[in-house]
Amino acid sequence: MTDNSNRLAGTAQFSVDGVSYLLAGDLTYCPTQAKRETLTGQDGVHGYKEMPQAPYIKAKLRDAGNLTVANFNAMTNSTVTCELANGKTVVGSGMWTVEAQEVETEDATFEVHWEGPSVIES
Repeated sequence: MTDNSNRLAGTAQFSVDGVSYLLAGDLTYCPTQAKRETLTGQDGVHGYKEMPQAPYIKAKLRDAGNLTVANFNAMTNSTVTCELANGKTVVGSGMWTVEAQEVETEDATFEVHWEGPSVIES
């Protein structure tokens, strides 16, 4: 049996609404719900402002022959699940896709970006 206790990065498993997809790479997630910006004046630092930010998950997927890329654009209330090499599971609930999905045919890849109310790490 292999001891993976020091593994931090590398492989990942990816699914949407329980359906697994071929993950080509570039899996990124952001659980942050607030964006801050420092406010300064001519007399110094005044503080900061805080605005809501939609948590997101994005990935580069492989366009398998049995896949319909247009179906990703129709996703408006999906659960996106990522199982990472370090043992962490990341789940986005109530997610919708933003941006158009464009297939790069040389490597049969396309990027999908989901946003939603929450992305939870466990």
